[in-house]
Amino acid sequence: MLTRRGLLAGLLCLTFAPAAEAASRAGLKAGKRVAKGNGKVDAVIDISHMTTVNDFKAARRHSNILGVIHKASEGGDWRDPLYARRRQEAEAAGLLWGAYHFGTHQYSGAQQASLFLAAARPSAATLMALDLEFNEDNPGNTMLLHQAEEFVHAVFAATGRYPMIYVNAAWADGKPMGDSGRRLGAGGITPKSVLANCPLWLADYRTTPELPNAWKGKGWHFWQYAGDTEQCGPRCRRVRTVSGVVRCDRNMFHGDAVALGRFWKSEGGRLAAG
Repeated sequence: MLTRRGLLAGLLCLTFAPAAEAASRAGLKAGKRVAKGNGKVDAVIDISHMTTVNDFKAARRHSNILGVIHKASEGGDWRDPLYARRRQEAEAAGLLWGAYHFGTHQYSGAQQASLFLAAARPSAATLMALDLEFNEDNPGNTMLLHQAEEFVHAVFAATGRYPMIYVNAAWADGKPMGDSGRRLGAGGITPKSVLANCPLWLADYRTTPELPNAWKGKGWHFWQYAGDTEQCGPRCRRVRTVSGVVRCDRNMFHGDAVALGRFWKSEGGRLAAG
């Protein structure tokens, strides 16, 4: 999302560049094979105010995009200025709508949840997500485990739904990141954490994604298999082009198009651990 460009490009894209491009090609092919029983659909993009959007209808019509997850807020005091307008445009184009919050350390989890809900104004059909990642631009302002858990508790108390958790396996499992060696929390996310109740939005640009320990046996619901086109060069641009949208991230859903709609509108966030 906001800071994944450095973290994931450094840890994954550069080390596994050939595999990342293969994953991108496989992703698009997987989307086309849904009707043949592949069971996965490549039809979700995530964007923010930094993304240029020219035509959501073109994305729907020509690139088979079914859902958009848009940044709504960050920390405890910043709202994405294009969120509300983009929501109207996307929903008018027949797209499923989702909202995510970029977590920071500066504010409590409850304060950040309050801002997110005010900015996102989620309806019953709005998919919600917490972007939980190492902030390499400002390591000291990285959201930690206890804040993420407080955020999830607050969102669940207000809506009766769990947000998805956007995270990569290394960070989720408590491994050190960056020169600071900062960690999400001692031991990372365990199966007993409230975060393990949340649907997993996995960030991993390798051909075969690695599951965090807390979601082993459950699996991922969304897999962000490719970042924006800036990261992997001109070949990736050709593979990940979305009509009407410039430089967006691509996500696979673990299910077909019908299951995606059902999960988004009724099941997502109401899934319990176990």
